Amino acid sequence: MILPIVAYGDPVLRKVATEIDADYPNLEKLISNMKETMYNASGVGIAAPQIGKAIRLFIIDASPFADDEDLTEKDREVLKNFNRVFINAKIIKEEGEEWVFSEGCLSIPDVREDVFRQPKITIEYQDESFNTHTETLDGLAARVFQHEYDHIDGILFTDKLSTLKKRLIKKKLENISKGKINADYRMRFPNAKKGK
Repeated sequence: MILPIVAYGDPVLRKVATEIDADYPNLEKLISNMKETMYNASGVGIAAPQIGKAIRLFIIDASPFADDEDLTEKDREVLKNFNRVFINAKIIKEEGEEWVFSEGCLSIPDVREDVFRQPKITIEYQDESFNTHTETLDGLAARVFQHEYDHIDGILFTDKLSTLKKRLIKKKLENISKGKINADYRMRFPNAKKGK
């Protein structure tokens, strides 16, 4: 089932999400709905807070990035197969000199800005069977993970922008929270006027 994506301004996007265990109700169905919602919106990742649930769960399918001609063959191969569910994820270590990449977010449609992040991370997480994994990610795989991980900590990519950039997009963000935007997918707006 395609769920509405929560828009910028909703308090759930600012909550630090809670960990879950294997007894979380209807988890398999929730993961399936999140995947369907992400693909419907042409996203490469979606976090539970974006569908209104403050739990430490997100999904990534970075395979669309695998077509990027500027990437190395190794990076394209990694991205082609980077399709996973992350539960109770933790970043253990971040390394390297920050690099810039233009990011967007399904909760903030039509806003793309340059964000600096470290290129290499070591992570720990559980998969949908609650098996624990530890691995190192770099490049775009690390970036997509960091973006989604921020969501479960109540952080949005717009928080990482300079004061000037924030000022420049302030009106756009206000309009998004009021529902004054045409997204190509279902959304839930926190400050939309009723009866619109």
